Amino acid sequence: MIKGVLFDMDGVLVDSEPFICKAAMMMFEEIGITVQPEDFHPFVGMGEIRYIGGVAEKHGIKVDIEKVKARTYEIYEIIVRGKLSPLPGTHEFIAECKKRGFRLALATSADRIKMEVNLREIGLSSGTFDFIVTGLDVINKKPFPDIYLKAAQEIGLEAQECLVVEDAVSGIKAGKAAGCRCLAVTSSFDAGQLSEADWICGSLLDVPEKAINW
Repeated sequence: MIKGVLFDMDGVLVDSEPFICKAAMMMFEEIGITVQPEDFHPFVGMGEIRYIGGVAEKHGIKVDIEKVKARTYEIYEIIVRGKLSPLPGTHEFIAECKKRGFRLALATSADRIKMEVNLREIGLSSGTFDFIVTGLDVINKKPFPDIYLKAAQEIGLEAQECLVVEDAVSGIKAGKAAGCRCLAVTSSFDAGQLSEADWICGSLLDVPEKAINW
């Protein structure tokens, strides 16, 4: 029986991908490297260390990953001000989950600084969730199950009692590996790529009833 919902953030609650991509491209430009948006796509949902590091590897360059990640976040915070909006159904679906008495956790591969910026910009307080896990809290990032296992544990539930809400292939793999049921939102990948999920929807406005009633 479903008792909790574990939310990914980027691509589920907020469409931040174009902005973090732009920020990373601007950071690479500062160090003299020209990269393309499509370079980042294989690393979506894996956290910024892999997101930036994977592109650096592709271009055959070595970077101080903590330094370039910090710079990317600095640029990101500037360029998103007043420009981020919650994805359709974000507030409504969270309200419905609360109405049903579900425990809620946010499980994002991003660092806390990005999480705080995103929540602020889309009008959600950290208190919306019973617990928040960021990429800084686990060693093994998605597609490993660690972040969802920790999120379920921290809200006092078994993974099998939780629904994971994800937009990325790596996130669905992480949720399934943890033993959760998964709802995929097709905001970043098409339905064919997210076929491992138990349910698929176009946005949080059209979540199948079965996804939250089992």
